[in-house]
Amino acid sequence: MAILKVLEILASDKKSWEGAAQSAVKEASKTVRGIRSVNITNQSAVVVKGKITEYRVNCKITFSLDK
Repeated sequence: MAILKVLEILASDKKSWEGAAQSAVKEASKTVRGIRSVNITNQSAVVVKGKITEYRVNCKITFSLDK
Protein backbone atom coordinates (compact mmCIF):
# COMPACT_ATOMS: atom_id res chain seq x y z
CA MET A 1 0.00 0.00 0.00
CA ALA A 2 1.33 3.44 -0.93
CA ILE A 3 0.97 6.43 1.34
CA LEU A 4 0.27 9.59 -0.63
CA LYS A 5 0.21 13.24 0.31
CA VAL A 6 -1.29 16.25 -1.48
CA LEU A 7 0.42 19.61 -1.73
CA GLU A 8 -1.50 22.65 -2.94
CA ILE A 9 0.43 25.19 -5.02
CA LEU A 10 -0.57 28.44 -6.68
CA ALA A 11 1.46 29.15 -9.83
CA SER A 12 1.49 31.56 -12.74
CA ASP A 13 2.92 31.99 -16.22
CA LYS A 14 2.94 34.82 -18.73
CA LYS A 15 2.03 32.60 -21.74
CA SER A 16 -0.41 29.82 -20.78
CA TRP A 17 -2.21 27.77 -18.14
CA GLU A 18 -0.11 24.78 -19.21
CA GLY A 19 3.01 26.80 -18.51
CA ALA A 20 1.67 27.71 -15.08
CA ALA A 21 1.01 24.02 -14.31
CA GLN A 22 4.49 23.09 -15.52
CA SER A 23 5.93 25.83 -13.31
CA ALA A 24 4.11 24.41 -10.28
CA VAL A 25 5.46 20.90 -10.89
CA LYS A 26 8.97 22.21 -11.56
CA GLU A 27 9.00 24.22 -8.34
CA ALA A 28 7.55 21.36 -6.26
CA SER A 29 10.07 18.88 -7.67
CA LYS A 30 12.91 20.96 -6.18
CA THR A 31 11.95 19.75 -2.69
CA VAL A 32 9.50 16.87 -3.20
CA ARG A 33 10.33 13.41 -4.55
CA GLY A 34 7.88 10.88 -5.97
CA ILE A 35 5.43 13.26 -7.65
CA ARG A 36 2.69 11.14 -9.22
CA SER A 37 0.10 13.58 -10.53
CA VAL A 38 -1.13 17.14 -10.73
CA ASN A 39 -4.78 18.12 -10.53
CA ILE A 40 -5.71 21.62 -11.69
CA THR A 41 -8.50 22.77 -9.38
CA ASN A 42 -8.90 26.33 -10.65
CA GLN A 43 -7.73 28.52 -13.51
CA SER A 44 -7.76 32.30 -13.65
CA ALA A 45 -6.11 35.11 -15.55
CA VAL A 46 -5.09 38.71 -14.99
CA VAL A 47 -6.43 41.11 -17.62
CA VAL A 48 -4.86 44.51 -18.27
CA LYS A 49 -6.27 46.85 -20.92
CA GLY A 50 -8.29 44.06 -22.53
CA LYS A 51 -5.40 41.57 -22.78
CA ILE A 52 -4.44 38.61 -20.64
CA THR A 53 -1.12 39.37 -18.98
CA GLU A 54 -0.81 36.42 -16.61
CA TYR A 55 -2.30 32.91 -16.40
CA ARG A 56 -2.80 31.39 -12.94
CA VAL A 57 -3.60 27.88 -11.71
CA ASN A 58 -4.31 26.28 -8.37
CA CYS A 59 -2.75 22.82 -8.42
CA LYS A 60 -2.97 19.84 -6.13
CA ILE A 61 0.22 17.83 -6.53
CA THR A 62 0.12 14.25 -5.29
CA PHE A 63 3.30 12.49 -4.22
CA SER A 64 4.24 9.29 -2.40
CA LEU A 65 5.96 9.27 0.95
CA ASP A 66 9.08 7.20 1.52
CA LYS A 67 8.59 4.07 3.57
